[in-house]
Amino acid sequence: MRQLRGQERVITANRQTSWAFADAFVAEDEALRWARDRARDMGLRSVSPGTGAALRLLAATADAKAVAEIGTGTGVSGIYLLHGMRPDGVLTTVDTEPERQQFAREAFRAAGFPNNRARFIPGRALDVLPRLADGGYDLVFCDGDRLESQEYLAESLRLLRPGGLVCFEGVFANGRTVDSAAQPHEVLRLRELLRTVREMQDELLPSLLPVGDGLLCAVRR
Repeated sequence: MRQLRGQERVITANRQTSWAFADAFVAEDEALRWARDRARDMGLRSVSPGTGAALRLLAATADAKAVAEIGTGTGVSGIYLLHGMRPDGVLTTVDTEPERQQFAREAFRAAGFPNNRARFIPGRALDVLPRLADGGYDLVFCDGDRLESQEYLAESLRLLRPGGLVCFEGVFANGRTVDSAAQPHEVLRLRELLRTVREMQDELLPSLLPVGDGLLCAVRR
């Protein structure tokens, strides 16, 4: 890796400070802190507060009534999505581990959401998604297996209504996506995803948001 010069070091430090400020700007309540603690106990990575706030904003902007989530975790991202959705909206969330979903269920309840606001489906995403309705969703949030990101994109395009949003979390991969050094296969798959989304100009209107570990978003035309 090349050595940063003085001005580059200042710019990099300023960006890191700005990202930290963006995360600190978001106030999280007790339910979110509880869900984060459960994720930490289980060795899971949760979306950052800045990423969560972006998801909340996007769900609200889309006036989302139906959202699909790949990767329930312990409910951190789900709480943000539910806060942005319509009061009668339903979050369909998929995870391979029922234990995580039980924590998420408790977190949603603590956040004040009634049970009918979320539908929990245990299982592998690529087994579950084909059973969901074509064009029935306003937003699809993908935070699952990075090796399956291209397949998630294909399923998301089928699930989304025109004008709906697909979002992928963690596309920076802690800086490895833009690192010229040799990278594991999951990072190469993320690079493929970024290229694919950028090249689908007739179908998608994309944006790469520098929040958290990178949030790739695209509107289905």
